Amino acid sequence: MQTVFGSVLFERLDDVAVVTLNRPERRNALGGTLREDLVAAMDAAEQDSAVRAIVLTGAGSCFCAGGDLKQILAGLESAEGRPLRDKVRPQRDATLLAVYEAGKPVIAAVNGPAFGAGMNLALAADIRLAAPTARLCQSHVLRGLMPDYAGTYLLPRLVGPARAAELIYTGRIVEADEAARLGLVNEVVLAEQLMPAALAMARTIARNAPLPVRLAKRAVQQAHQGGIREALERETAAQNVCYDTEDGREGLRAFVDKRDPVFVGR
Repeated sequence: MQTVFGSVLFERLDDVAVVTLNRPERRNALGGTLREDLVAAMDAAEQDSAVRAIVLTGAGSCFCAGGDLKQILAGLESAEGRPLRDKVRPQRDATLLAVYEAGKPVIAAVNGPAFGAGMNLALAADIRLAAPTARLCQSHVLRGLMPDYAGTYLLPRLVGPARAAELIYTGRIVEADEAARLGLVNEVVLAEQLMPAALAMARTIARNAPLPVRLAKRAVQQAHQGGIREALERETAAQNVCYDTEDGREGLRAFVDKRDPVFVGR
């Protein structure tokens, strides 16, 4: 069953939620109410206990063109004389964090161009699959702007600081195949196979016990914080939590019994 959150569509397919940016007439630009609608849709996926993985994609031929530049310009012109910080709307942070901090794994199905903030929205996902038509670009400098939506945080962690600097400073377009070589996307698949591939990966993840997946997601995100000793401490704490769950015991029993485990999320 499909639910409409303004400019975002939400559909649950068994244990996978599909969240679709649905502003194709504006190439799914982050304007209008799309940002708030995306936060609402991601929250719906988070609150639905049946959902174990999320697929994020765009309607039409574009994943997300980035910020709605016409709306941004109008907002800046109306904000003349206001403090600089007040001209940057806080919804930007909430939108990006709704994807990055989702407790459940997020797979971005990048079905077309992902420019500026749209690229960074894709980078906020845990895993990215791309169609051959996907094109990624840190286009901010081409518009006289600074990267936002955590681009300066996410991009260096994927491709290293030197490559991130190149992409940010030049604003050049990265085609799908190069994006895969650089590690910006996990895999490039045929356009007609993009959603089936994303759903298949989401369902593979969803078959696993949800608590260790959630804990592993946090540990992966924190991998650059501190050194190896801190990583070991985080892993130990999380593993002890898993040992005390029904799923943890079920996974071990199933291995000993030579059968597939049945995880219940407890």
